[in-house]
Amino acid sequence: MVTYLQYLPTGFVTFILLNLILSSIIILLERKDPTGALAWLFFLNLVPGIGFIFYVLLAQNISKRKIFKYTQEEATLYQKNLQNQRQSIINGNPSFINENAKKHKDMILFHNKLSNSLYSQNNDVTIFTKGIDKFNSLFEDIENAKHHINILYYIIKNDRISNELFDLLIKKSNNGIKIRLLVDHFGGRNIPKSTINKLKKARISVAFFFPSITKHFNLRTNYRNHRKLIIIDGSIGYIGGFNIGDEYLGESSKFGNWRDTHLRLVGDSVLSLQTRFILDWRNASDQHLDIISTHNNTTSYNVGIQIVDSGPDDSNEQIKQGFLQIIHNAKKYIYIQTPYFIPDESIIEGLKIAAGRGVDVRIMIPCKPDHLFVYWASYSYCGELLPYGVKVHTYENGFLHSKTIVSDDSVASVGTCNFDIRSFKLNFEVNAFIYDTTQSTNLRQLFEEDILFSRELTLRRYRGRTILIKIKEAISRLFSPVL
Repeated sequence: MVTYLQYLPTGFVTFILLNLILSSIIILLERKDPTGALAWLFFLNLVPGIGFIFYVLLAQNISKRKIFKYTQEEATLYQKNLQNQRQSIINGNPSFINENAKKHKDMILFHNKLSNSLYSQNNDVTIFTKGIDKFNSLFEDIENAKHHINILYYIIKNDRISNELFDLLIKKSNNGIKIRLLVDHFGGRNIPKSTINKLKKARISVAFFFPSITKHFNLRTNYRNHRKLIIIDGSIGYIGGFNIGDEYLGESSKFGNWRDTHLRLVGDSVLSLQTRFILDWRNASDQHLDIISTHNNTTSYNVGIQIVDSGPDDSNEQIKQGFLQIIHNAKKYIYIQTPYFIPDESIIEGLKIAAGRGVDVRIMIPCKPDHLFVYWASYSYCGELLPYGVKVHTYENGFLHSKTIVSDDSVASVGTCNFDIRSFKLNFEVNAFIYDTTQSTNLRQLFEEDILFSRELTLRRYRGRTILIKIKEAISRLFSPVL
């Protein structure tokens, strides 16, 4: 039988067959994520051969690997605590200190079961939106540390504020405080080796998450530990969007004012932060820490909190599911701040439905990009929501890096997770879900203050965008599942 292939050059035929085989491999490996598969297939055919190399390097599936491990004793005790709390809530036995939290019983149970997250209600929360305030508070707490300091950050720069932190840690270590510093390898790649040696010489334990042999090449660089946690003496915890660097103080000529959201927590929620740190530390270092004996809480407050983490090691996308719970339960308003808005279909549909039933849905993104493709993809997704009545604001007083959602002056989530597919599927993230009227009201008011420094992206303005912007959006959105 004669085919057209016999008239083509042998090398070209081989090339076509090889590309078909590689495409088939991608389809098989990504069968549970057709959107991601299509994006990778387009990339493979756009840059044949090279595209597949990128796929091998960036798209490893680690969802079935147990990279964070409890001891048998810890796992048994933790699951028992989760089950006891779940049954107690179902039976209506616990006395909620915070009556507002009682309205979110179903969501608390949801996170207990899906996210293995214990609910705690004796917490106190301080909100920071400026880097100088966060660092002043943090440095004061470090100065007052009595026993240990555990630090996990996605990015630590090599600049003034970073070295100020290193000097303070060295001072505390020389005074007998046990200090552990864990940094994502990609985000900490600019820390000089001389600085690391200096820290280790001062008996500070240093580890890197998913380290590689070389500075700029890592087979697991697509999976980043995006968490930002500090736990001091097991009683004070920090969680939120600020990394460590001068630009987070608003000292960058490129970004100017840096608007972020970070929390200082006191109470039993700190135990959950500590547990998260220790599991990450065990993965990155050869040191074993005892989860059970590292907590020291004697406080009595009334804010209800669950600490929820997620990552590519678990396909449940727990933080995203928590966002969906807030969206579906909203009655009056949903306010979202995020530097990157590249949601999946479930979030998009949830927001459309919420707006359609009269909920005031507002999204705030930066007016300036730090990643061009991500920015134009965000612009595209925001534009899709405008016809449904969703209001979009572009923050124009510097760079918006805050990762928050708040609803109905009743429930909120603050942490490291952006509203994008990377945060939902690829990054290791952690968020605090807060069931409290006062703190939710505070976050709503902060959003409303930021509107004063923002410009509304109206439907008319969006439809009037130039052809060039439309092209940028189309290209960026096409690659959005793998950005």
